[in-house]
Amino acid sequence: MLQVTDTIAIPDEEFVWTYARSGGPGGQNVNKVASKAILRWNLDASQCVSDEVKAKLRSAHPAHATIEGEFLVTSQKYRDQERNREECRTKLAAMVRRAATPPKPRRPTKPSKGSKQRRLAAKKHSATRKANRRVSED
Repeated sequence: MLQVTDTIAIPDEEFVWTYARSGGPGGQNVNKVASKAILRWNLDASQCVSDEVKAKLRSAHPAHATIEGEFLVTSQKYRDQERNREECRTKLAAMVRRAATPPKPRRPTKPSKGSKQRRLAAKKHSATRKANRRVSED
């Protein structure tokens, strides 16, 4: 059971794990051991998260979503399979948590009195500077 938030928990039965050989350094270990973990989660069939969270996940992470409705998370950070599995679970939990939190409402602000005065003073200063450049016709 992957506990994402107080209200969202994803059962392990919804995850399909596959493994592959990792790239990068690691010597002969890379050629022998399939340590890269690939987590497949059928997002369309899951009842654990709401449709809003699913839509946010797809829009925030389009590279992780497939046409078939699966959500892929990979990890090849570590040299052993179990730590990469845990890394995938951590990544997925962070993504779902971010998608589940509502955006902070924007509160419109007004410019302060001092900033208004500074702006008008700067405009007046540049206007007088430009006015002094003009040739007077007397």
